[in-house]
Amino acid sequence: MALYLCDHAQLPQHERECQASSGAGSTARAACQIARALGAARVVLAGPVAPPEWHARIGADADELVCVSTPQGFCAIGQFYARFPQVSDEEVIACLECAAVPPSPAPASTVRAAASADPPGREQEVRPQAGVVRLAGYLTVPEGGPGIVVFAHGSGSSRHSPRNRYVAGVLNEAGLGTLLFDLLTPGEEADRANVFDIGLLAGRLAEVTRWLRAQSSAAHAAIGYFGASTGAAAALWAAAGPGAGIAAVVSRGGRPDLARPRLAAVTAPTLLIVGGRDEVVLDLNQRAQAELRCENGLAVVPGATHLFEEPGTLDAAAGLARDWFLSRLTP
Repeated sequence: MALYLCDHAQLPQHERECQASSGAGSTARAACQIARALGAARVVLAGPVAPPEWHARIGADADELVCVSTPQGFCAIGQFYARFPQVSDEEVIACLECAAVPPSPAPASTVRAAASADPPGREQEVRPQAGVVRLAGYLTVPEGGPGIVVFAHGSGSSRHSPRNRYVAGVLNEAGLGTLLFDLLTPGEEADRANVFDIGLLAGRLAEVTRWLRAQSSAAHAAIGYFGASTGAAAALWAAAGPGAGIAAVVSRGGRPDLARPRLAAVTAPTLLIVGGRDEVVLDLNQRAQAELRCENGLAVVPGATHLFEEPGTLDAAAGLARDWFLSRLTP
């Protein structure tokens, strides 16, 4: 059992006032300890904003800490909200249920419904080696799968990204393996410049790909890249490297323009998927496509914005990615 906790805004008013007077994070620590006492195998504490030293305050009470911003000059939680009312338990539960089950009306959901009760591949936690750094990831390799798709997450995203995990599930059901891993360590992520350092991210992706090929389960598998946002630029940059040997690349809502110096060197068949309402990124993808010299395509998902949050749009993107990889990773 894993329990995910979100701090701050959903606390009752009297608890928030107590937290402010006794030190930010005390209520969160208590919640983590209670979750552990109730039998949670893994506790993830997430909050939108926290003091710079919050990791030290929480300590080992949580297995993983996730925070959008840790600004200097932090005085109180309320200073970072335009509105700071109490949030009911019902609202929090509804948000969690919505995030846990992305909309899936058509193509990929049909594949999912037809899948057997047994999972197509057992997900295992791995620690890929990238130079002197050990990263965290999830590797799934269905038995007899012809290829493995390595995910390059977007700016600040991680192996826990619900959208990429959903796409990975669709690929697994189609018989393809997947590797979702964090391109940066928690310490590296603290420096926002690293999140947009495409050369660094591409180098890290290439190193993890070499690690993957050394694993017995991937020894004979074709390798593809799936990139989102800035991760798409890292995927194209890495695929353009000499001897990269990448069989296919798919970008979802990506920024291939950030890999412009390397686009002409990409040889892997590349599919760019963009939301029809993501007009700025669509224009950037069209410009980038003009510089590609490999087999390529541009697929526009009608009605989708940058994050593919609209009903059916993520499912459509996942189906496009599945079909592209199946046709190019399968002998």
